[in-house]
Amino acid sequence: MNKRAANRSMFRRILRRLLFANRGRLFVILLALSAGAAVSAALLNLQVDAKRRISSEFRSFGANVLVTPKNPGANISAVPGLTAASYDKIPKSNAKGLISKAEFLYGVVSVTSWDKDRRDSNVNAPIPVVVVGYTYYGIDISDLRPSKVFQDSGRTVYDGPSCLVGKAVASRLGVAAGGQIRLQMEDRWFSCYVTRVDQFGGPEDSQVFVGIIWAEHLLNRKDRLDVLEVNVPGNAADVSSFTENLQHLLPDAEVRPLRQFSEAQAKIYSRISGLLTAATTLILALTALCVMAAMTNIAAERRNDVGMMKAIGGSARRVLNLFLTEAVILGLAGGLVGAAAGIALSVALGKAVFGVAAAPRLIVYPISVSLTVIVAILGAYPLRRLVNVRPATIFRGDA
Repeated sequence: MNKRAANRSMFRRILRRLLFANRGRLFVILLALSAGAAVSAALLNLQVDAKRRISSEFRSFGANVLVTPKNPGANISAVPGLTAASYDKIPKSNAKGLISKAEFLYGVVSVTSWDKDRRDSNVNAPIPVVVVGYTYYGIDISDLRPSKVFQDSGRTVYDGPSCLVGKAVASRLGVAAGGQIRLQMEDRWFSCYVTRVDQFGGPEDSQVFVGIIWAEHLLNRKDRLDVLEVNVPGNAADVSSFTENLQHLLPDAEVRPLRQFSEAQAKIYSRISGLLTAATTLILALTALCVMAAMTNIAAERRNDVGMMKAIGGSARRVLNLFLTEAVILGLAGGLVGAAAGIALSVALGKAVFGVAAAPRLIVYPISVSLTVIVAILGAYPLRRLVNVRPATIFRGDA
């Protein structure tokens, strides 16, 4: 036991002398390892955060899953279709976050502007307009229909005489927010106040949005829906898995993802991930070469020391363990400092690239430190040649 304790004490003493014998070279090695760890940690953190960032950016393009009746042209009273029960079966969240969903009912009705002071007459001739009854659940209806019109959150059913009008319809009717319009189909009609006029940049500009209960009354289609739109958070695999599960829940409907969104999201992330992975690998390789160059000089300086250690009974294994321990300590010190700086750096880089600061990912820190330790061990490869030093050669002065 005393001999083992003495060996450990000697091991620590020699290791301390090796580390601090040349402080300038020690600083250079730590600087190289810290710089490599900082850049690699920054790139890895951006890579992990990019997946979430891209997913959130693609949410602004609207719904990525559509649910429609299997036989839209059939008699709606004779075949199963979409109902309020179908809408309620759609989950409100998955492992990636909150799911936005909405139900829509479409129909063509006659619309006129309506003078509040002259309720017995229309201001202009009726024009045919697509009326859209809707209900939604989620953070914002703009998750499904990108626009600034709808600002309320949660499940919303307008139970009052209010409506939202696209810009094209408002221009044709000559109405603005605060005005009033009348919607009529056959002998059914109601008037509503225009809460807001906005430009969607799509077919929605020629539509009028009302609460679904009013659309059901106007179109005489109680508990019958035309389409359900869903915005599922996550990557293409998450959307595909959600689609398959939802199809089992709604066997009488057709559930299909909008593949142009999910596939584009997967391709963009794959390219960004590949680029950042290649850059990280290159940085770590350059760091290993820098450490290896410094270790080559150290190996030349330590030949006499190694010869002396082997002459007094030190085994090749102990000598190798000594150098490996030195490399691990240097890698650990450089990794701990560099990885912390790199994660902080990624926050600024994320703001420059995505316009929003990247969120620090704790999983990146231990990964970056581990990679730096591996780089330090690989960079210490030149010291392995010292194991083959022969004491007799050193003492004869042939080295």
